[in-house]
Amino acid sequence: MHIVCQVATQRGRVQCTAVKRIVLLYGACGGLLVAALKFAEYRLLVVEHSLEIYGAIVAAIFATVGIRFGQTLARRKVIVVTEQVPAPSSFVRDEARVNALGLTPREVEILEQIASGRSTREIADVLCVSENTVKTHTSRVFDKLGVRRRTQAIRVGKTEGLIP
Repeated sequence: MHIVCQVATQRGRVQCTAVKRIVLLYGACGGLLVAALKFAEYRLLVVEHSLEIYGAIVAAIFATVGIRFGQTLARRKVIVVTEQVPAPSSFVRDEARVNALGLTPREVEILEQIASGRSTREIADVLCVSENTVKTHTSRVFDKLGVRRRTQAIRVGKTEGLIP
């Protein structure tokens, strides 16, 4: 093979067209060879681990769809209800009913605190007693009113005239 170099005197450098062609040819062949090897490696990887790849793709799709549906279904709609509640003019406790049910003054006080929306701990702090004492009084109030829950106790207490 004969390499011909031309000297360009105007720019002061040597241009070797044949050398450039050879370097470009070898570079292109090397690039194609690397691309072919990477493609073969990719094909081998995909064929060898295709089940895991497809499983991961399906899992990712289901996880994405599940999260989206979960966000859509769990979206809470806030409904604000404003109602004018008349202030209690003058509440008079039905003492006859209190005595008939056998409620002590402390139990009536506990029932009032429950109706105000306080927790057991808050009631204990307000009345300066232990939480266990509040729980004991609460269970006695429930027994005497024949209820199981705080909301039921409040409802019965209001209908019976025990609390405002």
